[in-house]
Amino acid sequence: MPLPTVLEGRLSLPVIGAPMFMVSSPDLVIAQCKAGIVGSFPALNARPTELLDRWLKRIEAELAAFAEANPDSRVAPYAVNQIVHSSNARLAEDMRVCERRRPPIVITSLRPPDEVVACVHGWGGIVLHDVISVRHAEKALQAGVDGLILVAAGAGGHAGALSPFALLQEVRAFYDGPIALSGAIATGGAVFAALAAGADLAYVGTRFIAAAEADADPRYKQMLIDSAAVDIVYSSLFTGVAGNYLRPSIAAAGFDPDALSVGDKGRMDLGSAAKAWRDIWGAGQGVGAIHDIAPVEQIVAKMVTEFRARRDHVAHMTAKI
Repeated sequence: MPLPTVLEGRLSLPVIGAPMFMVSSPDLVIAQCKAGIVGSFPALNARPTELLDRWLKRIEAELAAFAEANPDSRVAPYAVNQIVHSSNARLAEDMRVCERRRPPIVITSLRPPDEVVACVHGWGGIVLHDVISVRHAEKALQAGVDGLILVAAGAGGHAGALSPFALLQEVRAFYDGPIALSGAIATGGAVFAALAAGADLAYVGTRFIAAAEADADPRYKQMLIDSAAVDIVYSSLFTGVAGNYLRPSIAAAGFDPDALSVGDKGRMDLGSAAKAWRDIWGAGQGVGAIHDIAPVEQIVAKMVTEFRARRDHVAHMTAKI
C-alpha cells in the first residue's frame, strides 16, 4: 500500500519508533529520525507542560540542521503521541502547543481521536491511531485517521491479545490504507516479515529502550538484555489497560507475577507507591533478540542489514517455487 506522502523517500527502513512513556526523549527521537526511521515520543513525557514547546522546537531545529548538512541522508519525520483519555488532563493544552509547532505526525492512543484529527488536519499533519482490535480500527477510521497502528499480541506496553497475523488480515479485509504493525518486532528480519504479511510499516519499541539515547534506568536496559519472552507478563493491574511487563520488575515492586488481579480502567494507575513505567517496566515478547545497549544509529544499521538479508533470502527461496 502507498505510504503517507510525508514518509515517501525519507526512510532508510520502514519503521516507526514507538512512543514510550518515560523512555522516549528528544535525544532518542532525533537519533531515530537521523537514522532514517520515524522517531516519536508521548507528549506527557515533557514535564512540566511548558517543556513540550521547547522539545518540539529543539527536535525541529536539530533535524532541519542535520538535513541541510547531510543532503544525501534520509531524515525521517517525527511524531508526537497524544493519549485520548479522560485521565489526560493535558490533552487540550498539549494540542494547542502542537498546533503552534505543527508536528508532521500525531500518534493517538486509546479513544477514537475525532477532535484531534480535525486539529491535526488543520495544519496539514497526519494522524495514526493505535488499535488492538477490529472494532477499535473501525471506530478510528470513522474518526478520519490517516492510518492505523495495529498493536498486537507480543507488543510492549499496552498491547492487544490477537496475533499480529490475525489482526492484520482482518483489518486488511476492509482497509487498504497505511498500516503499521507491532508485536515482538525487534530485528530487521521481523520488519521484513511485517511487510510480507501485508503491513506498510513496522512499529518497534522495546528494542529502542536499550538504545544509548533512551531515557531509561540502566537497570531497565540490563533487564531487557537478561530477559526472554518467557519473562513477559500480560496484565491490566498496573494501569487498568492490559499490557506486557517484565516479570523481574513486577516481583521487585512487591507483586506476585503469577497472581495479579484485574486493574481498574478508570484509574489508569495502581494507587500505590509502585508505579507502572517507573518501577514496573514494559517490554514486548521480542525481548530475547536484545543482546546489547547500543546507539540508535548502530541499531538501525544492523536492522537494515538484517532486513536486506531476509529479503534476499525470501527472493532466492521463492524463485524455486
